[in-house]
Amino acid sequence: MKLSREIKTGIIVLVGILAFIFGLSYLKSASLFENNKTFYAVYDNVGGLQPGTQVSINGFTVGNVNNIKFKDSSGKLVVTFTVSNEFDFSGNSVAELYDTGIIGGKGIQINPVFDNAPLAKSGDTLTSNIKPGITELVQQKLTPLQMKVEGAVSNADSLLMNVNQILDDPTKKELKQTIVALHEMVNAFKGSADKLNGLLANNKEELDNSLKNVNKITTNFSKLSDSLANAGLAETVSNFQVTVNRLNSVLEKIEKGEGSLGKLTQDEQLYKNLTDASKELDLLLQDFRLNPKRYVNVSVFGKKQKEYALPENDPAQQQEN
Repeated sequence: MKLSREIKTGIIVLVGILAFIFGLSYLKSASLFENNKTFYAVYDNVGGLQPGTQVSINGFTVGNVNNIKFKDSSGKLVVTFTVSNEFDFSGNSVAELYDTGIIGGKGIQINPVFDNAPLAKSGDTLTSNIKPGITELVQQKLTPLQMKVEGAVSNADSLLMNVNQILDDPTKKELKQTIVALHEMVNAFKGSADKLNGLLANNKEELDNSLKNVNKITTNFSKLSDSLANAGLAETVSNFQVTVNRLNSVLEKIEKGEGSLGKLTQDEQLYKNLTDASKELDLLLQDFRLNPKRYVNVSVFGKKQKEYALPENDPAQQQEN
């Protein structure tokens, strides 16, 4: 059967219309044969969201953005998107606008809510939300830091101005003189250190000998301590301690008046008698020296002993008076 030219033309036009419809559907990311639900979400700013952008749930693509248009004179935007019927969620779910990458790009993800509310159906307007992107978060974090940096720079500028006011010409001159004096002092210290190093280098042998002598002295002290220890120094010290304790005991008894020495030290009458006896003995010796004839009278020829006449200035007589 041979087709006429009109039939061929009609078939070509019909195929072209179908191709146009399928192409337009592809460009709008809307399938003609899929059963999808259509939802709406209202945003203040879509941040560059484009029709055809994928819509996901938990990271899985379930639909596409179909259309974006202004809602009214307020400037808010209504986003129309489709979601596959394979997944049901509550009408309280949230359509969140988020960044799809670091360098840009926006997408919509459904944060499903599972509660007792009715399920979302085609034609519903879901609650919208905009998730801050990395750029916005960085700006939020950097803004306080920027303010602090600006404040620090301002403070540094003020500090430099104050320093410039303090460092006037006389102060700068004095500061330079101080630095020069400090440099000279460091050079003097360096010279002293060099001299000390030279002195140590020149007298290295003497220092070594001195250290050896000190070592010998410490060795001798060690031997002396060992000798004292071997000689029973500890026992001697112990005996000395015992002797001191005994002496303390004797002195304590004397203080209490016990024993002969104790009574002698505590008896005042005995002390007075001894004092008187000492005085009388002194008088006796003095009288014997001044008047020996009173005590010794030797007669060679048997003469009669003369009676002794008491001198007028007799010390014994004066003592009795």
